[in-house]
Amino acid sequence: MNDQVQIVLIAAGCTSAVGLAGTGIVRLLRRASLRLSIQASGIVPVLAIVAGTLGTAEAMFLSHHDLGVVVMVCIIAGIVAAAFSWLLGRQVESGSAAVRQAARSLGDEKGQFRPPTLPLAAEFAALSNELADTSAKLERSRGRERALEQSRRELVAWVSHDLRTPLAGLRAMAEALEDGLAADPPRYHKQIRAEAERLTTMVDDLFELSRIHSGTLHLSPVLITLDDLVSDVLASTEALARERGVRLDGRATGHIVVRADPRELSRALTNLLTNAIRYTPPGGCVHVEAAPDGDDAVLTVADGCGGIPEADLPRVFDLAWRGTSARSPAPDSGAGLGLAIVRGIIGAHRGSVRVLNTGDGCRFELRLPACP
Repeated sequence: MNDQVQIVLIAAGCTSAVGLAGTGIVRLLRRASLRLSIQASGIVPVLAIVAGTLGTAEAMFLSHHDLGVVVMVCIIAGIVAAAFSWLLGRQVESGSAAVRQAARSLGDEKGQFRPPTLPLAAEFAALSNELADTSAKLERSRGRERALEQSRRELVAWVSHDLRTPLAGLRAMAEALEDGLAADPPRYHKQIRAEAERLTTMVDDLFELSRIHSGTLHLSPVLITLDDLVSDVLASTEALARERGVRLDGRATGHIVVRADPRELSRALTNLLTNAIRYTPPGGCVHVEAAPDGDDAVLTVADGCGGIPEADLPRVFDLAWRGTSARSPAPDSGAGLGLAIVRGIIGAHRGSVRVLNTGDGCRFELRLPACP
């Protein structure tokens, strides 16, 4: 057999044996610290070189002196490799410990991630950046949760008061009728009916809002034209506008078709229009318009309410928001659920809603995907 082939075979056998042993060691250390795995990975190649050199020493016709020199060189190289592996392992271990310590800050009361200050390897730096992004998302989520909890508390306060007041009135009128003390029974009956309708509307709003928040709002989408929707809503609110001395007008630009639930979308637009009529002073005008905007359809309700304070604009669609701190700003103001219901219905249609201040009022925009 050729000497070179013999040397290759011997070296391959010796190094393979060490490599297999090293593979077993690495597998045994897979649950150990990364530092130990790095050190083992640095020592195994040097041992493989030493094993290959010693195994082929006779075939290479090395003298005892030369073999000793080679072995000495391999040992020194092994020591240097082991030291380098130890330093690298320590560096990885310190980086891992720094990221782990920083990750614990996610559970603090403040919840702010504090990234490590020491230089990190690229992988640990990327992990630290991901944790920082996660911390920012968690903080935003906590903010939304706090805002929602505050809205729920306000909702309980508003609704409990709004329910208590008409119920007390109903009880007083019923007692007066029962005792025969009512001077004008027909007027009492009319008032009782009005209060009952108000309570029914409030309960309906609460039920609708609970369906939206629980995800049980089931839509029956069909193709509808917005000009028909605008006409129907204007007709249904004409009596309220006439009673308050507010002028209504509306139009649809072009033939705009959307896929939506007619009842729910009509409810959302009616809520906006009713609010606009209630807050527009007598002699004012409320304008409704439907127009295309790229691939979307936009429903706009503009009123003459005088505008909303800039600080309150982000809260307009919150639960129980009425734009006032009074418990009962008006007898027919509702429970402050109308705009929250609008946002929920439009969101269920994969749309968006926003409000902007204009010169003499504000403009609500409902944006929905348009059908070709």
